[in-house]
Amino acid sequence: MEDTRMSDNVDATKVPQRTPKKTDKTKRVADDGEYDDESFSIHICDKEEDGEESESAESVFSGLEDSGSDGDSEEEKDEGDDGSDKDEDDKVEQDDFRDDGGCEKKEEEYDLDSSDEEDIRNTVGNIPMEWYKDFPHIGYNLDGKKIYKPIRSKDELEQFLDKMENPDYWRTVHDKQTGSDIVLSDEQVELVKRLQRGQFGDVNFDEFQPSVDFFTKDVMLHPVTNRPADKRSFIPSLIEKDKVSKLVHAIKMGWIKPRRVRDEASGRFYDLWSNEDSSLAAQHRMHLPAPKIPLPGHHESYNPPPEYLFTEEERALWEQQDPADRKLPFVPVKFSSLRQVPAFPRFIHERFERCLDLYLCPRQRKMRVNVDPEDLIPKLPKPKDLQPFPTTQSLVYRGHSSLVRSISVSPSGQWLASGSDDSSVRFWEVSSSRCVKVIQVGGAVKCVRWNPNPSVCLVAVALDSLVLIVSPSLAERQVLLSSERLLAAYQEAESAEATGPVSWCDVEGEEHRQGLRLKIRHPKAVKQLTWHAKGDYLAAVMPDHSSHQQVFIHQLSTRRSQNPFRRNKGLVQCVSFHPIRPYFFVATQRNVRVYNLVKQEMTKKLQANSKWISSMAVHPGGDHVICGSYDCRLGWFDLDLSTKPYRMLRHHKKAVRAVAYHRLYPLFASASDDGSVIVCHGTVYNDLLQNPLIVPVKVLKGHMVIHELGVLDVTFHPTQPWVFSSGADSTIRLFT
Repeated sequence: MEDTRMSDNVDATKVPQRTPKKTDKTKRVADDGEYDDESFSIHICDKEEDGEESESAESVFSGLEDSGSDGDSEEEKDEGDDGSDKDEDDKVEQDDFRDDGGCEKKEEEYDLDSSDEEDIRNTVGNIPMEWYKDFPHIGYNLDGKKIYKPIRSKDELEQFLDKMENPDYWRTVHDKQTGSDIVLSDEQVELVKRLQRGQFGDVNFDEFQPSVDFFTKDVMLHPVTNRPADKRSFIPSLIEKDKVSKLVHAIKMGWIKPRRVRDEASGRFYDLWSNEDSSLAAQHRMHLPAPKIPLPGHHESYNPPPEYLFTEEERALWEQQDPADRKLPFVPVKFSSLRQVPAFPRFIHERFERCLDLYLCPRQRKMRVNVDPEDLIPKLPKPKDLQPFPTTQSLVYRGHSSLVRSISVSPSGQWLASGSDDSSVRFWEVSSSRCVKVIQVGGAVKCVRWNPNPSVCLVAVALDSLVLIVSPSLAERQVLLSSERLLAAYQEAESAEATGPVSWCDVEGEEHRQGLRLKIRHPKAVKQLTWHAKGDYLAAVMPDHSSHQQVFIHQLSTRRSQNPFRRNKGLVQCVSFHPIRPYFFVATQRNVRVYNLVKQEMTKKLQANSKWISSMAVHPGGDHVICGSYDCRLGWFDLDLSTKPYRMLRHHKKAVRAVAYHRLYPLFASASDDGSVIVCHGTVYNDLLQNPLIVPVKVLKGHMVIHELGVLDVTFHPTQPWVFSSGADSTIRLFT
């Protein structure tokens, strides 16, 4: 670095000296007009004889300094270089201004080379000099000889003394290529400071000089060049296409594979003590480490917060308790500073108890089974494979002014009946949501049930203690005539009516024109109605703790009513007929009892595992029952399997109000006060060894929650995979 800079200085100082000589000679020749060859040759020879003087004179301006590491040979070499530069200049002048002859010297071309690269002593190039740290030499010179490292025998003490005593220590730098120390000059130090400040290296450089406009600001008519574009500039390269096709083929054949992303964290960090344990006890196979002492809390602080200090009552209670029953074995005390804290009086006692715990307390190894959580989740089919089921809201039936408690669909699926707290029963056309008939019954309707027999058209309506038999006249003429004949069969029989708690009476006048046919009066308020599959029997539920008359079964053709139970065990919530066999289901608050009507005995008692049953539905096959409860649960019972629920579903967030099975499709639905209807797929297999498949498929929302009441009733269409729901928002909604 130093030597290259020095050679630059040599060339810079020579040029101003030689240039005036050329100028003077040229000027002299120009003035004389002619010159003498002999005199000019003698002048040149004299010039060469005085070479030593010129060298000594020029060495003053050369700026060469001894670096401290090179000997006299380097100085002689520099002087020889200067001399060769002068000889080269003189030779140029001699060739320019004289002919052949004289005292001309023939020298080699490379001996006169004075380029900047000549002064670089080490020829290893731009490589890390750490490669030579284990060798005695540091590189090679121009002749190929080794450049040995300078002998550095200074220890740290001598280096410190040199740092203290040498005034040029701060400007001394170490040259890694030559292994020598170089003292920077003032100009070089100033250059370094300017570069550190972010300034230009040249002091005379003006960074704010005006810019030169190489192009005019005026827009010219013709472009600078109007050379047309090459054809290859807009045609795809065939060479690149060949390369890409080769790469694609190599990727397809597997010859080129993508780079694997290395996980740097796993290779960089590892547990140092994972496989090592110095303790002998840890080497034992069944060794169990002792549990650690819990860390001290705020109670044990010398300055605890005020809420952790005992009051007088708490302290008195603590003193009265047995030591084994105390939550804390000490009383928290507050000190103003740590210096005032005395020694802990129970320290030895606590250490002794700790040793007893470690010595006497048995420890047992518990074998844990590593189970993948994915294996615990049952493999259920996708909902798409279980279609059809209702997914979207299609129609909204509006007309009621109060909450709609009950809905029922006709056996044909064409008409829908609804009962509301606004004292009306409305009949709707399912396909168009048009209200075709309204009957005012004079009380809040609790339940509406359509007769399942398709040969008659009758609807049972429950309000207060009355059960009304209504003929809506929404069927063919032959069906209406058969309905009237069924109701008139009692009069033709002319049998004496048995007195009892239930009374039957006909309807006449205006009510008869509206469609009312019979009134059945009960001793208590009727909550629920259900028809037998053949359509002749009707069961009514009157929940009452004080009475044994909670269930009545009415026969429509003979107008007889009977109480099948002498006493009821519990508060009856709902009842249902078996669709095929002569069984009768009675649901109380916690149990479901199954009675055989022929043998007149109880055959089975189902435990619902819920606090309060709200609704019940029987599968069309008759071997399965679902029960909804007010504690947000829905239980599926398999009558052939067990008396306990086969599956408990907790999908709803609030009370389950109603449940229903579809008559043809493997679907069942539940309605809740959270405003949602959940449709589930429930496949029942003929193989008794295969359990039913229960999969929730859709959550239907649309009803608004009013006064914490959501969906109050739900029922399926008899033939289509549609579901109807009624809610507290006075609407009925159809989901298809």
